[in-house]
Amino acid sequence: MSVKKIALLILGILVILISIYSYKLLNKNKPLDYTLVFVGDSMTEYLGNFDELRNYLKKYYPNKNYTLLNYGFSSTNILSVPDRMEKLTDRAGRGFRPINDITFDLIFIESFGYNPLSQFSLADGLKKQKETLDQIINIIIQKHPKASIVFIATIAPNKEVFGGGVLNLLPDQKKQWVSERIAYIKNHIEYAKSHNIPLINIYQNSLNEKGDGNIDYINSTDFIHPSPTGIYFISKQIADFILCENTPPLAGDKRTKELVPPFAGYPTACSGEGFIYSR
Repeated sequence: MSVKKIALLILGILVILISIYSYKLLNKNKPLDYTLVFVGDSMTEYLGNFDELRNYLKKYYPNKNYTLLNYGFSSTNILSVPDRMEKLTDRAGRGFRPINDITFDLIFIESFGYNPLSQFSLADGLKKQKETLDQIINIIIQKHPKASIVFIATIAPNKEVFGGGVLNLLPDQKKQWVSERIAYIKNHIEYAKSHNIPLINIYQNSLNEKGDGNIDYINSTDFIHPSPTGIYFISKQIADFILCENTPPLAGDKRTKELVPPFAGYPTACSGEGFIYSR
């Protein structure tokens, strides 16, 4: 082989090595994207574009990008979710593609407790809720076997003020309505525990010292949905879960030095009795 050919060969190898090095250098600090889907009723819809959650995630994982998709639709119950998974959904003129068409890393299933299946008896409704959850889980597992599934039990209602801004309920009716909604939320919680599904138990963590819904987290306009404080509370519970569970797995990345204990909130968020989630 001539000297010229050897020189050209060496030059070619150098070009390849430089290209590989440059690619790795450019992508070394490139944020990794994770897609999170939230499925629920108006309690999830109230989280909007997840500005509060994004801020918490940016603090916890400054070098990561999260795509957060809100599939929380008001006045819908758990029975609507299978169609939401597999069919185009139209909401106020906006089309939402089937969730199954999305490549996601993590899907949150909210409790839908504020839209109970009141057309059934309580026993039959709770049974139907479980059967529908079975169907939803099977749909997700078949199409997205590598995705993580997490249940969310939303904030607790308050039986003293429930619906005060929009519903004309007598005191006994308020208690009856709240009891029905709590039954569905607790059924959602029990399903998660019995099926070993990670659960963010916001319901439990939003109770006051009397065992009723903490009024600070409830909107003072309708006394049903989350208040601005409640939205921050819900968002932090979700962000803390992602941090503590490392969900979705961050491709083997170690947490930034700022997240190594102690940092504000870490000891209470990730350890001790009454942790934000349970299995």
